[in-house]
Amino acid sequence: MPSRRDQIKMTAAEQSEFLSAGLILNCATNGADGWPHLMPLWYVMRDGEPWAWTFAKSQKARNLERDPRATAQVEAGDSYEELRGVMIEANVEVIAETPVVFELAMEIFTKYGNGKRPGPEVAAMLRAQAPKRIAMRYRPVKTVTWDHRKLGGVY
Repeated sequence: MPSRRDQIKMTAAEQSEFLSAGLILNCATNGADGWPHLMPLWYVMRDGEPWAWTFAKSQKARNLERDPRATAQVEAGDSYEELRGVMIEANVEVIAETPVVFELAMEIFTKYGNGKRPGPEVAAMLRAQAPKRIAMRYRPVKTVTWDHRKLGGVY
């Protein structure tokens, strides 16, 4: 009989669908004082990897300069029997090239704008912000998934 852990694992297809549909990626970086720094981010998936952006002078950016390791988590569910999620331990590649950051911003705003690419005014705002921001590419090292709905209400 499979373990409880094995029973709730997502398949690769389920994980991909879940991450593509998710809205908030919680990212924990390692602070200089040893405490995790946890922040919510908008994100998109590219070739199975989460990508997000942030201001280059943010705490998470400074933490990643010092230590590129981070843990990212996307979760859903309001009650125990509905809980599901994906946790990714990753090495984060920081990219500061303005054209890359701008295109990522356009992709993020398209996702959060219900699939509608930003118009000229929003694009101009994103283009102005891009030089002050970085792109973060989460390269997974270890992934853990869970979907309590697979337990069928039996715990």
